[in-house]
Amino acid sequence: MKLCVIGTGYVGLVAGTCFAEGGNDVVCVDNAVEKIEALRRGDVPIYEPGLGELIRRNVSESRLSFSTDVVDAVRRSLVCFIAVGTPSGDDGSADLKAVMAVARDIGRAMDGYRVIVAKSTVPVGSSARIREAVASASTHPFDVVSNPEFLKEGAAIEDFMKPDRVVIGSTSPRAIEIMRELYEPFVRTGNPILAMDNASAEMTKYAANALLATRISFMNEVANLCERVGADVDQVRRGISYDRRIGHHFLFPGVGYGGSCFPKDVKAVIRTAHEQGLAFPVLAAVEKVNEEQKRRLVDKVMAHFGEKLTGRRFAVWGLAFKPRTDDMREAPSITVVEGLLGRGATVAVHDPEALGEARKQFADRVSYHRVNYEALKDADALLIVTEWNEFRRPDFARMKQLLRQPVIFDGRNLYEPEIMREHGFTYFPIGRASVRPG
Repeated sequence: MKLCVIGTGYVGLVAGTCFAEGGNDVVCVDNAVEKIEALRRGDVPIYEPGLGELIRRNVSESRLSFSTDVVDAVRRSLVCFIAVGTPSGDDGSADLKAVMAVARDIGRAMDGYRVIVAKSTVPVGSSARIREAVASASTHPFDVVSNPEFLKEGAAIEDFMKPDRVVIGSTSPRAIEIMRELYEPFVRTGNPILAMDNASAEMTKYAANALLATRISFMNEVANLCERVGADVDQVRRGISYDRRIGHHFLFPGVGYGGSCFPKDVKAVIRTAHEQGLAFPVLAAVEKVNEEQKRRLVDKVMAHFGEKLTGRRFAVWGLAFKPRTDDMREAPSITVVEGLLGRGATVAVHDPEALGEARKQFADRVSYHRVNYEALKDADALLIVTEWNEFRRPDFARMKQLLRQPVIFDGRNLYEPEIMREHGFTYFPIGRASVRPG
C-alpha cells in the first residue's frame, strides 16, 4: 500500500519506518529541510533502539523515502497520516494549529479519494475539525480516521510491530477496511483490531494514558505513606500486584512521570472535562501528586544536608524521563537539577543518551560526563533519577572511593537497602526505610 506520513517526530518516524518494514511504500514528509536531509543520509534525530537500522534498511530497499514535498507525497499515496505535534497550551488544551495546517495541505494536494488518518494525539472532536479543514480545501472524496498510537519510548519498534491492539476510529466501512488491510500483518498473533467511532478512538488514547499516570501517582503516594509508617513499598507492591484485577504494571514508585505523553495528555483530559462542565478531581490530584513527587529527591537532600547547599557538589545519574530514550520533555531530572542549582549546589550529570538534550536545557550551568563514574568525583552524594540498566550493578567500591561522602539518594529503588548498608553507604530510597552504615 502507498502511504505518506506527514511529520517526522517520534510518532511519525517510528510509524513510517515500521509500515515500510511491513512491505508498504512510505514517504515521510517534513517542512524541516535540514531534518529531511539528515534522514536521507541515515542520521536519525532521536534515540530509539533499532530505529536507525530499520530506516537504513528500508531506504536501501526503496520502501522508505523522505521529502519536503507534501503535494507529491499526497498524490502518491492512498493513506495520509497526520503525525505532527500537539503541544499543550497555557490552559492545558492541545494546540492543533499544526494538525489543521496539514489537513488543509492534504486537501489542496488531493487528486482523488484519500484516507486521512490522525496519528497525532488530538482531543475528542478533532476528527470533525480535520474533516472541515480538508473539505474547505478540496472537493474530492475522503474519509477521516482516528488511529491513536500506544508506543512506549524505548520499546516503540516492538510496540508497533506487535501491538496489544489497534484502534481504528471511523464510521466509513471503506476506510475501516483499508485500515484493517494495512494493520493485519502486525496482528497475526490474534491481538484485536478495534473499530469504533472517531470520538471513542480519540478518547481511548487519553483514557489509557490518564489511567497509567494515575497508577504511577497512586503508587508514589503509597510510597510516601510507607516511609511515614515504616512499611516497605516494594513488599506492598508485590502484595497487591498478584491480584489479577490490579496486575504488575506501573506499580513502581519513583520521582514522577515525564515525557511527551502523560503530562500533556493528563492536562488535555482535565481541560476537556472543564470545557464540558466537569472538574475531574481524580486527574487534578494525579497531576498535583506528580509535580510534588518530582521534588522528593531534593527534599530528601535538604533534610540530610540542610536547606542551603552552597559549596556542595552532587552527581546526577539519569536525565531522560525513562531509560532507552534521549527524551527529556517534562523529565523529573529537570526539577531535580534545577532544585539543586537553585539552592547553590554544583551539579555533575550523566546519562547514556540524553547529554545532548541536557545541554539544551542546562547549558553551562552543570558539568557533563559521558562515563557515569566520572560524575561522582568529589561529589557529596549521588542522586539516581532514571533507571538505566547500566546503573543496576555498579562497582560500589569504586563509587565509594570517588564520592566525597558515601551517600546515595535513589529515586528509582535500584538497590537493596541491606546491600547498601553492607557496602557502607548512607542510602535514601523511595518508600523504603533509609539505611546508614553499621
